Amino acid sequence: MMQQDFPGKRILITGAGSGLGQATAIRFAAAGWQVAVTDVDSGRIGDTIGQLAGSDHLEAVLDVRSQPDWDAARARVESSWGGLDVVVNNAGVAAAVSVADASDQDWEWMMDINLMGVIRGCRCFVPLMQNQGRGHVVNVSSFAGLASAPGMATYNVAKAGVISLSETLRAEGVDHGIGVSVVCPSFFATNLLDSVPDRNAPFRHVVQRMMDKSSVTAGHVAECIYDGVMKNRFMLIPHPKARQHYWLKRLLPETYFKQLVAFARRQKSRLGQAQRP
Repeated sequence: MMQQDFPGKRILITGAGSGLGQATAIRFAAAGWQVAVTDVDSGRIGDTIGQLAGSDHLEAVLDVRSQPDWDAARARVESSWGGLDVVVNNAGVAAAVSVADASDQDWEWMMDINLMGVIRGCRCFVPLMQNQGRGHVVNVSSFAGLASAPGMATYNVAKAGVISLSETLRAEGVDHGIGVSVVCPSFFATNLLDSVPDRNAPFRHVVQRMMDKSSVTAGHVAECIYDGVMKNRFMLIPHPKARQHYWLKRLLPETYFKQLVAFARRQKSRLGQAQRP
């Protein structure tokens, strides 16, 4: 891919108060970018700002469910910077629930944040980028959106929607000079589990173990995002093993399915063990 040039070096990141959003903010600031740090938690915003190299960064409380918050964020970057080069739609939540057990409320909560939150970010900044004739959108999905493992119905569907949205936007953005990346990480240490409902405590325990064992960090994923933006790469799968599973599913779907079921059964057994006193 051809190296992209962003003379303005202006980026806005949602969910930038911690985890991957914070690591991404730090990575871009280290490369001389101005960063708009947004998060639903004002205290976390200050923590991230305090870790950024350079100056002229912006901060704003932004709940991705709130259209007025999005409108205010756009007005802020336009008045302060005159535009925006990259938006990273990173904010998200997690839950574990099956298709049979998920309530309307489960679906609405997950979709409003993990899918509609990304859609609102695209809807807010893509027109601005079209007017500029350049820009890049980074949508943070998950390998769950590709893997479709059982027991994570709402999360899987929302993240799969982010992938489809990104594919659509990629084709629509070509003639406007807009690049798109979709990030599909697997397990790595982050605070995503803070959002998991209390009833999913056993799931939280198992996933935390996987996060703790992962050799991939938020910093590694942030580096993958930075490289993807600069080289205009679309599908970003930071974990080597997940990339193998991605190609296995594409080339040998039935083999992949059998391995997925076997994996799910092992995890179910571990969940049962975690629930024992």
